Amino acid sequence: MTAQATDTPAGPARPWLVLFGLCLGVCVTNGFARFAYGLILPAMKSELGWTYAQAGWLNTANALGYIVGAVLTMALIGRISPAHLFNFGLVTTALSLLATGQNEALWWQSLWRILAGVFGAMSFSTAGALTAQLFHDAPRKTALAIALLFGFGGGLGIVLSGAVLPLMLDTWGNDIWPVTWTVIGLACVVMVPLALWSGLVLRPPPAQPRPPKEPLPFRAMLGQLGGYGGFGLGYIVYFTFLSAWMTEQGSSARLIALTWVMLGCCLCLSPFLWRPVLERFRGGLPLAMILTGIATGTVLPIWFPSGAGLIASATIFGLCVFMSPGAVTAFVRHNLPASSWGAAISFFTVVFAVAQTVGPYAAGWLGDATGDIGTSLEVAAAVLMLGALSALLQRPIRPAGSAP
Repeated sequence: MTAQATDTPAGPARPWLVLFGLCLGVCVTNGFARFAYGLILPAMKSELGWTYAQAGWLNTANALGYIVGAVLTMALIGRISPAHLFNFGLVTTALSLLATGQNEALWWQSLWRILAGVFGAMSFSTAGALTAQLFHDAPRKTALAIALLFGFGGGLGIVLSGAVLPLMLDTWGNDIWPVTWTVIGLACVVMVPLALWSGLVLRPPPAQPRPPKEPLPFRAMLGQLGGYGGFGLGYIVYFTFLSAWMTEQGSSARLIALTWVMLGCCLCLSPFLWRPVLERFRGGLPLAMILTGIATGTVLPIWFPSGAGLIASATIFGLCVFMSPGAVTAFVRHNLPASSWGAAISFFTVVFAVAQTVGPYAAGWLGDATGDIGTSLEVAAAVLMLGALSALLQRPIRPAGSAP
């Protein structure tokens, strides 16, 4: 497939196909690279004799790599096309996932989790800026496209992982966990070509002058930044330890698979729920509402430890969690000039990445200390609510009706 649909001032000729390719990129860098680990963690912890802190460390390692990748993206975004960064990060993330299952040593696992974070951040933090180019002068379509990018893109990866990995491990045993990483890597290989094509389509013409960048209004964005930091601290605990908590509660592989598939399906549907909210509000209210939903979904399994409680938790969490990046991207698009979108989204990604490094290891340490990983889920919910309060204080930067 070749990139015959070239850029025009109105965007590419086949924007929805391009968007689908970008969604596949997010499926690789988010759905697989960051969240499938939570499904494999119980098997790895059992086979390798890890503590919760060691198991949490691997997602902290991934988050540390994410910081490096986000900072690199901020430094390179003015020199290298976002499309090139997206494509490079996509390919290298897929290769990192293929390599992860080749050795069980903790140093090897840590290395490839870190590299998956570095490369995944490059691709993920540029995907929003690329999506914002698809529908010029069509804010309703842009809002839907951004929501679909994060909701459907990440949700697809979780649906596929949830439907396959728990049943694989239950059927063939925990000792086949390295094979699950190979399966994930091969799924990435299938998705990469169309995603690469989308990046090529959105590559800016070489002769196009780069508009001057305005400095980012950091102080005016503190509420949104605090909310996104709370999101990074709290949400990752659910993704990292939910399956481990369910395993300890005696949940069957079918219930674990059903919970994750429900989570992923709700992620895919979440853009349609949140589209009007992201389109209408220019301040921090959308992020505050989303964080409140994530907190509710995080704590429900602990307060109502039943199959119904888990399905309700997955539904609420799934309908909200991936809309946090969408809310931030929409906030940037509403309030900043187009020339600042890439740098602003990269900066938000750095804040998020720094915050999420703390969550997995701290939650694992708390689970070891208390003997109950459910305590960590409750603390994560409290942190998410603090983030919601911070986002609620965010006011629009630009007056309504001003040019973006």
